[in-house]
Amino acid sequence: MSGTIAKSGQRSDPDAVTSLENIVDLRSDTVTRPTPEMRRAMGEAEVGDDVYGEDPTVNKLERRAAKLFGKEAALFVPTGCMGNLIAIKTWTHHGDEVICDEKSHVNLYELASMSAIAGCMPRIARGVDGILSWKMIEGVIRPKIYYDSQTALICLENTHNMAGGTLYATAAVDEICGHAHAVGLKVHLDGARIFNAAVALGESVATMTKNLDSVMFCLSKGLGAPVGSMIVGSAAFIEKGRIYRKMFGGGMRQAGVIAAAGLLALEKSPGRLHVDHENAQVLAKGIAVMPGLKIDPTKVRSNIVIFDCEGAGKTAVESCDLLREKEIWALDTATYSVRFVTHCDVDRAGCERALEALKEIVAKPQIARA
Repeated sequence: MSGTIAKSGQRSDPDAVTSLENIVDLRSDTVTRPTPEMRRAMGEAEVGDDVYGEDPTVNKLERRAAKLFGKEAALFVPTGCMGNLIAIKTWTHHGDEVICDEKSHVNLYELASMSAIAGCMPRIARGVDGILSWKMIEGVIRPKIYYDSQTALICLENTHNMAGGTLYATAAVDEICGHAHAVGLKVHLDGARIFNAAVALGESVATMTKNLDSVMFCLSKGLGAPVGSMIVGSAAFIEKGRIYRKMFGGGMRQAGVIAAAGLLALEKSPGRLHVDHENAQVLAKGIAVMPGLKIDPTKVRSNIVIFDCEGAGKTAVESCDLLREKEIWALDTATYSVRFVTHCDVDRAGCERALEALKEIVAKPQIARA
């Protein structure tokens, strides 16, 4: 277990961090800080009580998100996990099953909320690099038999976090939706990084998600807002989702203060995401030539870089600890898997520093284990 970056906790000792000025933080794109323009917008935001539907800035953000995705309505929620849970709860009943990829975020990193709160069970399908096809999904749909639990929902993830930011082709999503709807199933997209996918594919989010029943996307990852996510879908879906948001403790009152930053993120940040993708390629290509490390740069399509360090004789936790000593923060995602995520607060020079630090630790002798 890492002394500074716990295996799954991802927490640092706040008293040990005196300055972030020299840190290259590649743990996640959740660590971005609001721009000065966002801070000004937050300070000047017009606000009201959002639980009463009276916050004009939140209402503006929701209208804008719905329009961008070509959906009837949208809802501002505190987190992506809550957004996914609201969608799952809206589309299912207790005892239903939700088909998702084995390494999907809703299966691994949302504290089993689909079971604990929505009363559903994940029904696992094993995708190729996290990407499911209709054939894979069809094979795990429950038959219509009264003594079997029933399939109610399919959850896709685009980009796919734990597969290294892999992408769904829009045609594949459309095929899944077409077949799913034909057999009475809904399809929800965990699109936490959907704008990264849109930039990588050169398509609009409206085109990519037109046949999906609901979409969640984050404002607080690559788009750089300090907090918040959105769910979009039909007016009826959002009306029911608003009830569950309140039930789950997500009514935020004068939320326009944070929605103002979200509006700026939505309008301005997608235009710079290609820079993060280019920096991810720099990292991937640099890692690929280091002895003992394994990665295929051609599979790095967005801003997530996951590499295998087993050949270097160190675990991922050990590698992350050694990187941290050089002020490079990374995340262990499995015993020998290290993740770098590029974002607006890491520039090309920071990526070069990360590669130089990684090169140095790979050259160190293997750590002796008891």
